[in-house]
Amino acid sequence: MRATRALAERVGILPEYVDQTGRELRTTSDATRIAILGALGIEASTEAAARESLEAMETRERATLLEPVRVRLRGSRSAGRLRVRLPGSPADAVRWRATLTTEEGESHRVEGASEPGRRRELVLDLGVGPPQGYHTLEVSVAAGRAEHTASQSLVVVPRTCRRRGRPVFGVFANLYTVRGAGDWGVGDLSVLTSLLEWTAREGGDFVGINPLHALRNRGWEVSPYSPVSRLYRNPLYLDPGDPLPELRDERDRLRGSGAVEYERVMALKRRALEPLHAGAAPDPDYRRFLDAEGEPLERFATFEALADRFGHGEWRRWPEPYRDPRSAEVAAFRAEHERGVDFHRWLQFRLDRRLGAAAERGRRAGLEIGLYQDLAIGTSSGGADIWANPHLFLEGVSIGAPPDEYSATGQNWGLPPMDPRALRDDRYDLWIRLLRASLRHAGALRIDHVIGLFRQFWIPEGASGADGAYLRFPADDLLGILTLEARRHGAVVVGEDLGTVPPEVPPALRRRGILSSRVFYFEHREGRFRAAAEYEPASLATANTHDMPPLAGFWSGRDIELRRAAGELESDEAVQRARREREKVKQAMLERLAAEGALPSAAEPASGAELRGAVHDFLCRTPAAMVGLNLDDLVGETDPVNLPGVPCDRHPSWTRRLATPVEALAGDPQVRTALRCGRRRRTRRRASNHSREPDV
Repeated sequence: MRATRALAERVGILPEYVDQTGRELRTTSDATRIAILGALGIEASTEAAARESLEAMETRERATLLEPVRVRLRGSRSAGRLRVRLPGSPADAVRWRATLTTEEGESHRVEGASEPGRRRELVLDLGVGPPQGYHTLEVSVAAGRAEHTASQSLVVVPRTCRRRGRPVFGVFANLYTVRGAGDWGVGDLSVLTSLLEWTAREGGDFVGINPLHALRNRGWEVSPYSPVSRLYRNPLYLDPGDPLPELRDERDRLRGSGAVEYERVMALKRRALEPLHAGAAPDPDYRRFLDAEGEPLERFATFEALADRFGHGEWRRWPEPYRDPRSAEVAAFRAEHERGVDFHRWLQFRLDRRLGAAAERGRRAGLEIGLYQDLAIGTSSGGADIWANPHLFLEGVSIGAPPDEYSATGQNWGLPPMDPRALRDDRYDLWIRLLRASLRHAGALRIDHVIGLFRQFWIPEGASGADGAYLRFPADDLLGILTLEARRHGAVVVGEDLGTVPPEVPPALRRRGILSSRVFYFEHREGRFRAAAEYEPASLATANTHDMPPLAGFWSGRDIELRRAAGELESDEAVQRARREREKVKQAMLERLAAEGALPSAAEPASGAELRGAVHDFLCRTPAAMVGLNLDDLVGETDPVNLPGVPCDRHPSWTRRLATPVEALAGDPQVRTALRCGRRRRTRRRASNHSREPDV
């Protein structure tokens, strides 16, 4: 299988990887190679077919005048040089011309000639150091009687993201869980505004939230990490204001529920929002928003209107002509249903406007960083992003995670991956748009599963995680564009680098000024917790994440109970083993907290709030640049919002609401006790009083 393996290596399929233990080497099988190559559209079912595919790939590369895109550091010698593959015969003399047009519209031209010879490529000196930004290179090469032209996107990037200032702390919240006066059964952007201002009054500097990406809001399609679109937001978070009398009873019932009833909440909000859209006056800001968003918003809004028309968003089950966004039938539908399409455009405008207003209120209240947003690793297979960009996404494979101590068969997240070759051929256009959408109104951005920018674990259809393999991604290019966009938006970047972390990832993040993630639960080895001083300074430190139990639930073993009820722990003996192990970890936790002075002794505190406050005090004693306190931990919630790997029909992940409303945080003695982060607290500023204002 030499040709198959050479072909796999050429496209970036890793032949092996070291698992999370750091000891076991797992080898990629030939069957997995062939399946992944097939998903990439490369025939390799036999050795002969693999040789033909390899030869065809090499022929195409030799015929390519210019790479479609280059990402280079500002000030580097390579930024001012251009490598061109020469067409024609080596015996031909070559005349060439290259024009650099900068993002600002300035043009620089160089030209020359090359005598016949053996060289098959030229390295041209552009005679200028391109500034930071997105530029275009156009090249014309005349060889023999033929003239060849090509263009390239040149992206010149800074070396690092925004520099970190003094150590800060903030609050993390799953926004959909947060209660507030006047909400409609889900935390919304008015609730977010209240949370931003409360955090500022408490001396914090940011509020981190779950991804606000658009969801289907139906059945189990409610995970913020499996969105319909990562470019656009979920209208579930809009606040329509006081409901009409005929909607009030249903609104009150949804508000009183202990769970977010996504479908009913969205249906009710839609009944309020559609009349508001119909009566909206012409707005020049809306027109500017549409002009700025252009075709991507048009396609998203059309997708949503088609989902309304067919009663579901599984576009592969739509009538065939509607599966192609460029078809004549889709264009006719858009024209015929202009009002319905415009409703979805208008919702995105209102979301963007209201999120910007909330972020501004937080800044005025004194938050140094402000809103901390989250970019999910992928998008739903039945979503708008894939329908609108089918050339970028693959079928027959899914993104997941390899086997580890938590799952012997790995995890299949069911998210279709992007083809890194197609992404590069597209000059990283979607990656740039995703970053700009996520950084808008943000002072910080979390990149979910940042390891996916370096390599992704792909699982062939029908296989388990044990049969998956890693595929390399163009990390230098993706990280370079991330630093450029983060600098332009003035945002701090945090990479979620948990799980199986390749050795090259931590130093690469440090070089780019990207903070890593440090989770208290995980900083535990061989019976001891890591000392505060041992935490990475260039990091965000938290007690837990959305995939883990809150501190109160961890302490009581509530997550063990839930895993047993969901069938993840298959026997009472397994439960007892898990509880015994938990008791050891809890004792080690108490010993570390006492050793650091966060507790007076290694005895369990009298109250859960004191314990949670001690953990927060410990985190704030670390040198980590940012510390995030989970709102669930401040108010004492026990149930996690998510049980990873457990189907939603066995546990209702992403639906649990907080018992404590945001307006009660300031006067809650439990919150007072748990909110210990004195070393990082700013001198309080007087925050503006937030009165709940509708988003429309």
